[in-house]
Amino acid sequence: MLYILLLIGNIFSLISPIFLKIPLQTKTSERIYMDLFAKFENQLGPIGDNADQVPGYFSFPKLEGDIANRMKFQGKECIVWSLNNYLGLANHPEVRKADADGAAEYGLAYPMGARMMSGNSNKHIQLERELADFVSKPDAMLLNYGYQGMVSAIDNLVTRHDVIVYDAESHACILDGVRLHAGKRFVFKHNDVEDCEKQLVRAKKLADANGGGILVITEGVFGMSGNQGKVKEIIGLKDKYEFRLFVDDAHGFGTMGKTGAGIGEEQDCMEGIDLYFSTFAKSMASIGGFIAGEVKILKFLRYNMRSQVFAKSLPMPLVIGNLKRLELLRSKPELKERLWHNVRRLQSGLREQGFDIGQTNTPVTPVFLHGNHDLFETTQLIYDLRENYGIFCSVVMYPVIPKGQLMLRLIPTAVHTDEDIDITLAAFTDVREKLNTKAYPKEFPPIKGEAVTSATV
Repeated sequence: MLYILLLIGNIFSLISPIFLKIPLQTKTSERIYMDLFAKFENQLGPIGDNADQVPGYFSFPKLEGDIANRMKFQGKECIVWSLNNYLGLANHPEVRKADADGAAEYGLAYPMGARMMSGNSNKHIQLERELADFVSKPDAMLLNYGYQGMVSAIDNLVTRHDVIVYDAESHACILDGVRLHAGKRFVFKHNDVEDCEKQLVRAKKLADANGGGILVITEGVFGMSGNQGKVKEIIGLKDKYEFRLFVDDAHGFGTMGKTGAGIGEEQDCMEGIDLYFSTFAKSMASIGGFIAGEVKILKFLRYNMRSQVFAKSLPMPLVIGNLKRLELLRSKPELKERLWHNVRRLQSGLREQGFDIGQTNTPVTPVFLHGNHDLFETTQLIYDLRENYGIFCSVVMYPVIPKGQLMLRLIPTAVHTDEDIDITLAAFTDVREKLNTKAYPKEFPPIKGEAVTSATV
């Protein structure tokens, strides 16, 4: 839902300097004092500018109860399609026990300190070895947070002499890492290998002139469209352009490939991926992440990634819990089989009913609702799905996708049921008809806001 709030916010951010009188300057004696915080009184950013539009419903909603296919939203049971709990491990009894046992034995503080200083343990090393073995890489290093780890890794891998080439639809953590780069970067059209090669031509010319190298960054599974990244095809360009490849496989780890080892296994190209990244926040239903690759590269990152060198180690209960999650991922193929049963049933049902789900070939399921739909219709649709049909899903609109379109993003998991899918298909058919016949009123739904922070709403 956060994506739809960008619409008014982006427009507002463009016109506000013209129409708003923001007290930016205060004259003190002979000098002008610029109040850094003054702009926040009237300009809270493209999402924050809409913070008062029913807080607690469209932004910062509270899902309550055990993490499952059905949870409570504002006291009502909803089928939840917004959680990346792909394999259903979040509430698996063995996982809950491992988490509880780890916390009881060690508490949340141990080990105290950064890994390099005083925060290492045999369990951390064991998890790294098992992860490296699972994704067929010589070495792996833990990250205390996936997003933070990706940003910091990119920052460490390149100097101002190097060039980055990256996919236009890369995740925000990649974009933030690229923004830190002091050198040149080139973006290629989403999943367009031909355009990727065009950018590599430019990158190689510049890198050769500067005495630098080239880092190509893409994703294994794109979390919005559900497309697999064209990893194998990009690898086919390596001999010609001499680059290193960094793949973010947050949505692919645990879901793609015969054993769930990710996009490298799915496309039979893991050897060509120089650095493989994934988070624990999706299939593993936890916190943290890891990077896997050559020993010499991981050794460099261990001693230089500021987000790890100067930050506390991953707490022991999370490490123990992640060891259990990885064990289940590897030993219980029925979890991934059930996930894909649900993926096929949901996606085939949507296609049979005439819905456009793009080119997804992964569990990520976008549903495009075409037409000139505005913000009022979007909020009415969300309200209708949640209140009248018991469906909780993410909604995306401009500027993330073309103006006038809506996208309902569904994440099927191993714990969803056939009944959940059938109810959702029927609900989507109904709301599509309401959109097409302009049945939704041109106003915000009659919803009462809730407190979303310690401040009073």
